[in-house]
Amino acid sequence: MKKQIIYSILFFLMIGNSFAQQTPAPKQTKAFSIEGATAHLGDGTVIDDSLIMFADGKITFVGSAKMRIARQGTIINAKGKHVYPGFIAVNSTLGLVEINSVKATKDDQEVGTINPHIRSLIAYNSESKIVETMRPNGILMGQITPRGGRISGTSSVVQFDAWNWEDAAIKADDGIHMNWPTSISSSWRNPVAKINPNYIKTINSLNDYINEAKLYLNGPKATKNLKLEALKGLFNKSQKLYIHVNGEKEITDAVSFANKHQMNLVLVGGDNAHKVADILIKNNVPVVIKRAHLLPGNDDDNYDKSYKTALHLVEKGVVVTIGLEEGHVRMNDRNLPFNAGTFAAHGLGKEEAVKLITLNAAKILGIDDKVGTLTVGKDATLFISKGDALDMRGNIISEAFIQGRKLSLESHQTKLWKRYSNKYKNQ
Repeated sequence: MKKQIIYSILFFLMIGNSFAQQTPAPKQTKAFSIEGATAHLGDGTVIDDSLIMFADGKITFVGSAKMRIARQGTIINAKGKHVYPGFIAVNSTLGLVEINSVKATKDDQEVGTINPHIRSLIAYNSESKIVETMRPNGILMGQITPRGGRISGTSSVVQFDAWNWEDAAIKADDGIHMNWPTSISSSWRNPVAKINPNYIKTINSLNDYINEAKLYLNGPKATKNLKLEALKGLFNKSQKLYIHVNGEKEITDAVSFANKHQMNLVLVGGDNAHKVADILIKNNVPVVIKRAHLLPGNDDDNYDKSYKTALHLVEKGVVVTIGLEEGHVRMNDRNLPFNAGTFAAHGLGKEEAVKLITLNAAKILGIDDKVGTLTVGKDATLFISKGDALDMRGNIISEAFIQGRKLSLESHQTKLWKRYSNKYKNQ
């Protein structure tokens, strides 16, 4: 009986290991020089026949391969290939849910409606099998964001090759997420739009809650209130307020709300943000837009409105990045570069589209001093692609690095692909 128990334990351990994520790469100990690639720096600049060098996790040189300068460490011949900063997935639930239909693997939403104290970071599963499938498409970092309620909780920014959430964190608790009410209510059961009688009431309750937090934080705090304590970062500007909102009126009201309480605002969703772009520019409000591959949301929208959302905002001077909140968000995150590619194909321009998911994302998240561009002194978080990384046909990653650590690009998906491609080759 004891032997059977031991064999059973060993069997399940073997099965568990076979499904485990790739072991995180060790700290960089030797330098690398990437030579000959077309370098897309992330700020709109392109260097043909480039030389990128990095050591101890930081970029040490960015320039032309024609320059007479000693190459460092291992030389990677990338002639004919492309090198990019690591792409950044904003407003994602990666690592919070593994299987939608298995409740025990879902940790993206807390009970209750007001939860500013809920931290997504401590729930982040660095060994998620979904997370490891991001790296082969060049997505190396992400903002892990809670869902649900009126105030969902706090997000954090992580890199996608870590032993645990502590190792993964790039910026802990970067902002608090609020779901703004809608002034018009409708549903698939009752598609006729009606005025939401509780709209003003809900906004007033949010104002009351913020004012209560101010009084608490400036008072004696005889009894500790975790929910009110959590709002401190919004007032001292160490955190941003991410308001998830789409309607034109709602966006205007959300901007007024943030201004009233002197908070740094980021809009998430912003279906109609282009209609109030002047207000956003005046108040320095960036937007995390939805994916390009969506049907138009309004009856009077142009058929290609979703494809041109980024163009409409960027042309007016709004700082924009992409969030893939809707529709199987975790699996769709791997399509982040191809959404940027769709925006590029509809007038935005290739390098401006690259900025959406590199420098712009880093600026919005407040990590542009570390990542977002191929710049000397920043983290060596980058990848080499055989072709255009915004195109499915060209996005074939040969090498990827996070903080100078060379990553494994294997995942359960690549293993299955090799397994079954070999099967049919032998038939």
